[in-house]
Amino acid sequence: MGNEDVMPSESEWLIMEVLWESDMPLTSSAVIRKLEGRLDMTPKMIRVLMNRLCQKGILSHRVDEKDSRVYHYSVLKSKEECLKSKSRKFADSYFSGNQSSALASLIQSIVLTDEQICELEEILEKSKGKVKK
Repeated sequence: MGNEDVMPSESEWLIMEVLWESDMPLTSSAVIRKLEGRLDMTPKMIRVLMNRLCQKGILSHRVDEKDSRVYHYSVLKSKEECLKSKSRKFADSYFSGNQSSALASLIQSIVLTDEQICELEEILEKSKGKVKK
């Protein structure tokens, strides 16, 4: 399985949200502070998850120039990349890879406003030119 198939778990996703919201690399201590009250996990476990995200190729880190015990973490994969991959994986896992069935199931299970329906229609219209044959 290549790195493009390896996505964050639910707990890792919360860590990624913090990093995606930041416009610069963060230390693990900064991430832990921002997750306070949002994730019921020890600081040590959060650091373990951040290391796993690095191993998965989703995060990278560099050692602080002044203190070699401090790492600065930055994002390698955008939220959009991860969402697309998670969506494909969802369709593969629950709908035998049938993406239109997955989408139909999702749309049928929620209430949409007229504005949201118009947005979806625009997306579908744009997608017509991208059809794989």
